[in-house]
Amino acid sequence: MAHLKRVADAIDVVNDWIGRTIAWLTLGMVLVEFTVVLSRYVFGLGSTLIQESIVYMHAIVFLGCAGYALVYNGHVRCDIFYAAATPRTRAIIDIIGTFVFLLPMCILIGWMGWPYVKASWAVLETSQEGRLGIPAVFLLKTMILVFPALLAVQAVSLVLQSALFLTGAIPSRGRIDGSVDPAA
Repeated sequence: MAHLKRVADAIDVVNDWIGRTIAWLTLGMVLVEFTVVLSRYVFGLGSTLIQESIVYMHAIVFLGCAGYALVYNGHVRCDIFYAAATPRTRAIIDIIGTFVFLLPMCILIGWMGWPYVKASWAVLETSQEGRLGIPAVFLLKTMILVFPALLAVQAVSLVLQSALFLTGAIPSRGRIDGSVDPAA
């Protein structure tokens, strides 16, 4: 049981590190957008490459931080019963929801995204703007596969922590910073 807890904690630590690292791109987006606006309206200059970089950063933040959001229970839930449920019921809902909805969705995105990403890599796809844009669309499209991978791995941690809680092996479904999961 302690081994499973260590595995879940290691997954949490990795997704936390990835999320915190990628989150710095939000500052980059603000600074780059400020630069774009300043150069455009003050100096009359524009750059397709810089404008595309904002789209890239946004996509990387959105897709790369999905696992991080799950670490901290930051995903939106549509379950009206979850908020009023006991910690035990929440753990059961998390396990069932992960196997019925989350993991199949991750598998579907990975399965459907693979040919799309593979085709992009086959030609080393570049920007539609030619030499004016970022010549790495294939790298951006790779995030389509990184997204379900990080989310699925974090789903494993969620299932492990919920199962360990249900068996009494851990007293609460805490998160990596030692705080208790606010939904528990």
